[in-house]
Amino acid sequence: MTSLFNPLQRAIIPIAISTALGDMAQLVLAIEQGLDQQLPISTAKEVMLHLHAYVGFPRSLNALNTLLTVVKGRRDQGIQDCEGDSEPTETINPDSLRIGTANQTALVGQPVTGELFEFCPAIDQCLKAHLFGDLFQRPQLSWPDRELSTLCALAVMSGVSSQLKSHFQISLHSGLTVPQLQEFIATIAKIHDRSCAESAEKILQEIL
Repeated sequence: MTSLFNPLQRAIIPIAISTALGDMAQLVLAIEQGLDQQLPISTAKEVMLHLHAYVGFPRSLNALNTLLTVVKGRRDQGIQDCEGDSEPTETINPDSLRIGTANQTALVGQPVTGELFEFCPAIDQCLKAHLFGDLFQRPQLSWPDRELSTLCALAVMSGVSSQLKSHFQISLHSGLTVPQLQEFIATIAKIHDRSCAESAEKILQEIL
C-alpha cells in the first residue's frame, strides 16, 4: 500500500516515538534510517526540540545528544549527511504571546478559553507564548509535521488521552487528513505497541 505520508514524515514518526519513550537504542536506528533517506539533520533536531514541550527537557536533551553522537560518528566514517536549514540566530518575531495566540486560534479553529486557564492564567500564557509562539513560528518544521511529531509522543505516553484527542482535532486543522491519521495509528501498531494504537484509534473515532 502506498503511504499517504511523504518520505520526511515517514522518517519523523519513529524518531518522535523513540524520543518520547526515551528509547535511545531505537532512536539510534531511527536516526540512521532517516539520515540514510536524506532526512536533514536540522529536521531531526527540530522534532526533538519541539517535543520538549510534551515530553520534557530531559528526554529532548537525551535525544539531541544521541543525534549529535550519531552525526559525529557518521562524519568520522566519511558520510556527509544533509544539514538542512541553518539555525536562526534570533526569534523570528519577539512578540511571542501575540503570535502564539493567533497560531493557536488558527490551529484549534477558535479562540481557546476555559475554566483551567481562568484558574491558572500563567499556563495559558506559557502555552500561547512558548509552544504556539516560540516553537510554531520556527520554520524548520511545517505545522502538519509538528502535529505529526506531537501525535507520536502523545500516542505512546500514558495518562494524556485528553491531549491526544485535542491534537487529533488540531492535526486536522493543520492539514493532516483522516486517512493519514489512520495510517499513523497503523504505524504505531507496527513499530511500537498494538494496545497504544487501539487506544489512539478509539480516541480518533470519538472526534470523527
